Amino acid sequence: MNGYDLSRMFWDFSFNNPELIKPNHCAVYFFAIEHCNRLGWKDKFGFPTTMVMEAVGIKSYNTYKGTLDDLVKFGFIKMVETAKNQWSANIIELSKYDKALDKALDKALIKHDTKHTIKQGESTQQSIDSIDKQRTKNKEQRNKETIDSLFSFSDFWELYPNKVSKSKCQEKYYKLSVKDIQKIKDTLNDFVKHKPFESYSHPNPETYMNKKRWDDELTPQKVNDTKNGAKVQTDKNKIGYGKTWDEMTMEERKVNKSIATSPQLIQFNTETGAYEW
Repeated sequence: MNGYDLSRMFWDFSFNNPELIKPNHCAVYFFAIEHCNRLGWKDKFGFPTTMVMEAVGIKSYNTYKGTLDDLVKFGFIKMVETAKNQWSANIIELSKYDKALDKALDKALIKHDTKHTIKQGESTQQSIDSIDKQRTKNKEQRNKETIDSLFSFSDFWELYPNKVSKSKCQEKYYKLSVKDIQKIKDTLNDFVKHKPFESYSHPNPETYMNKKRWDDELTPQKVNDTKNGAKVQTDKNKIGYGKTWDEMTMEERKVNKSIATSPQLIQFNTETGAYEW
């Protein structure tokens, strides 16, 4: 919810229902939006009667009460708790009015366009385009703020090994969905650490994003290390992980022949069912 969307919906309703909307409705509703904004966009908030009347210039309590009741009836305001008198505060909530879905304001502007010259029509269309561009810009800004709170481009860039084409990568990054950003956050550390072979080089970050490499299924690395000169099994998916040949049981040796000191000396005894030197 933001002030622009609430304003847009109000004027759509106004163009659909010109016989209902009065100047007092505009004054009270837009003051409610401003007050909610100053309170940090709280879902429910106090709306003191005397403060509102003074702010919008309404002198009569009955006139103010009728105006507020209309806004509740129209669906723009939800009354959470009604004030007991004109010296106490109503508790209200701004509701996202969703009945004016036919873009009445746009229709009115287009209809107005046909009654004027081509030049005036182009000017009107430019105005509509400007509004749409602003809405797109607002949406992109909200998406960027969401991504930054989850896993910002700076966080990604700091972890990724190949730092090339930063500007282009940043532009692509903020066009990704929040779901993809969550996957990047969850998998990037493992992706960076994963090297299938010694000379492996990670792809450029732009390629990483274009091919959605966060969906890769990384295969376990099978790399032998040594302990006191003897090979150690480092495959976490095998029994005997972290042990040398001498430290393994006979059962573990059956699946770890590759790290034996002299595997050619190992033979399987069919009588005992075990590997022997």
